[in-house]
Amino acid sequence: NNQVSDVVMVETLDHVGVFARSVTDAALLADVLAGHDEDDPDTRPIASPQLALTAAGEPPLPPRLAFVKGAPWQAAEPVLDEAFGELVDALGDIVQPLDLGHTFDKAIEFHGTVMAVEMAHNFRRDLAQGGDVLSVQLRELLERGSKQTALAYLEATSSVETFNRALDDVFGEYDAILTACAPGEAPIGMATGNPIFCSTWSLLGTPAVTLPLLEGPNGLPIGVQLIGRRGNDARLLR
Repeated sequence: NNQVSDVVMVETLDHVGVFARSVTDAALLADVLAGHDEDDPDTRPIASPQLALTAAGEPPLPPRLAFVKGAPWQAAEPVLDEAFGELVDALGDIVQPLDLGHTFDKAIEFHGTVMAVEMAHNFRRDLAQGGDVLSVQLRELLERGSKQTALAYLEATSSVETFNRALDDVFGEYDAILTACAPGEAPIGMATGNPIFCSTWSLLGTPAVTLPLLEGPNGLPIGVQLIGRRGNDARLLR
């Protein structure tokens, strides 16, 4: 379909990412991906969300955004504070700073636990049969996951509902959370950089959109991330 020829889907360790020329293009592919697959137990038979149609619409009111820093901002490079300071000033009254509280600091640790344990489970045969050809980083991750206790894993997975309930109050007042997606400017070369700004949202399963709106000193983008309420993908895209 030439409507989505400018869209790329990338599957990483813990989520699927859609890279597109525009928000509408991303919504078109998401429409194709959404829905029930009888061979995939993680999907459910639901009505089509028609993301592309909603994304192309106009919001009924000007959006209100909550600017959230939190624990990930400890990894921020100096350029990030400067860039987001200018962005927040430019957006004016539609943005308000918001502190989610120290409870959310645990989300990054919980995400690491869930990812390590589930990867250790899913890659256990690969590790047993060909561990010598796996990268050092992957082997270390799998070994760390295999040493986690059941209690730690259950604590991490059960936190997802708790965190999402806490965000209900936030999304009752704001349309989206505004934050960074990485510690600074896009790195030069093949490295994907530090994922700490995405870990919380990957754990919670909330929709997230990153827009390359800012630019660093090397002329490379600094991403602006918007987070929506879980299940409200179409509203976030709009």
